[in-house]
Amino acid sequence: MPWQAYDWQHQLADAIRDPDRLLAALGLNPALLPAARAAAARFPLLVPASYLARIRPGRVDDPLLRQILPLGAELSVGPNERVDPVGDLTARQAPGVLSKYRGRALLIATPACAIHCRYCFRRDFPYRENQAGRGRWQAALDWLGTHTDVSEVILSGGDPLTLDDHRLAELIDALGQIPHLRRLRLHTRLPVVIPDRVTEALAVQLSTSRLSAVVVIHANHPAEINTEVRNALAGLKTAGIPLLNQSVLLAGINDAAETLALLSETLFEAGVLPYYLHQLDPAVGTDHFAVSDDRARDILGELRARLPGYLVPRLVRELPGETAKRPL
Repeated sequence: MPWQAYDWQHQLADAIRDPDRLLAALGLNPALLPAARAAAARFPLLVPASYLARIRPGRVDDPLLRQILPLGAELSVGPNERVDPVGDLTARQAPGVLSKYRGRALLIATPACAIHCRYCFRRDFPYRENQAGRGRWQAALDWLGTHTDVSEVILSGGDPLTLDDHRLAELIDALGQIPHLRRLRLHTRLPVVIPDRVTEALAVQLSTSRLSAVVVIHANHPAEINTEVRNALAGLKTAGIPLLNQSVLLAGINDAAETLALLSETLFEAGVLPYYLHQLDPAVGTDHFAVSDDRARDILGELRARLPGYLVPRLVRELPGETAKRPL
């Protein structure tokens, strides 16, 4: 397949950060602007042009727009919403290292993302005090080196693929020097948001590492998977990288069996297996995305009736302090 030709870093630098510009680009009602400005002042707007191009102009109900449009609903705090909804801070072991589940550790490689999803569970995470970062990776590597029970490292953030190929290679090579590590998992939205991020150098780095690499992408709706995304995923698949997807169940976006069934089928055609369907993590300002557990179970039942088992994601909720994600 032809590798992506455009500089993904320039695309990220040129991403829309101003609500005025977003509404103008999509022909949306200017009456949305005051609330969008207020919500963006609390959690900044960020959306690159490659993702924006998939949003239907003038449609405030577009499922991709709803994922990135700041709303006034974000400014209210629900009774169950928390600044640290999944217990990240209590799981901190070293700068940038979170350890929740046996045999695995998560490394916050960077605070940067390529898109700000309005349901983000780390929207209030104190990255300044809790990221490894290039200059602080050694403390994280030292912790991993002394914990021989850890066999898998999960690169997260932010989004680890906002690191350029050189910096990412430095980190992966350093992790590969820790003898008891066996697997490397990357959780990323970049192949969906800016498909050009999937470079040949990235595919080679992941496929030649001593660690067995797995890439978990994040797509919530079939409209996110266009030709450019399929090409990017094909590059990783051709390099022998297993691809999984995790979604968040979101009211008004994908809370219908028809939508999620089409997402699973679209992902499978692109070489990606559905992995998790998460119930919403109750971060502050996200309650308007919540779907009840009863409704979630009904949707899961409909998916099981429509799809073969390997295309049905596991419906789970992450709860602080538990030893695994809880199935619903």
